[in-house]
Amino acid sequence: MAATAYSVALLGGARLPAVTGATRSASALLPRRNLHSLRLQDAPRPSLLRVKAASDDTSASGDEIIEDLKGKWEAIEDKPTFLLYSGGAVVALWLTTVVVGAINSVPLLPKLLELVGLGYTGWFVYRYLLFKESRKELATDIESLKKKIAGTE
Repeated sequence: MAATAYSVALLGGARLPAVTGATRSASALLPRRNLHSLRLQDAPRPSLLRVKAASDDTSASGDEIIEDLKGKWEAIEDKPTFLLYSGGAVVALWLTTVVVGAINSVPLLPKLLELVGLGYTGWFVYRYLLFKESRKELATDIESLKKKIAGTE
């Protein structure tokens, strides 16, 4: 079996030995390496620096989580309304995934929406992030929105 130029270049100039029916094995196809130079003393040693975790355990066990959920469930006054809102949220999430999948299946619409997103991002950067005065305006708008959400305004 003649070595091709590709295999010679791939192996860095080493040629593969000819394989006959009697010597056909995986080791016959691999180039020979000097294994005597690899010793355990030459292996990289682990670092002498040891890192230990903090002593206080912040992870909650399964029983603590279940007890916490039971306490929160008991604190809910109007359970049917909570279940109705939760079910509505699941249905809205499912409906959103269906709508996004339908939009994604239209050939040109995803690229068009991507361009709209890029255009809006460019406008937002120009309007709110490029100049110092507009960054201050954005910061005050965000702070006022946080106060509205928190109910302190």
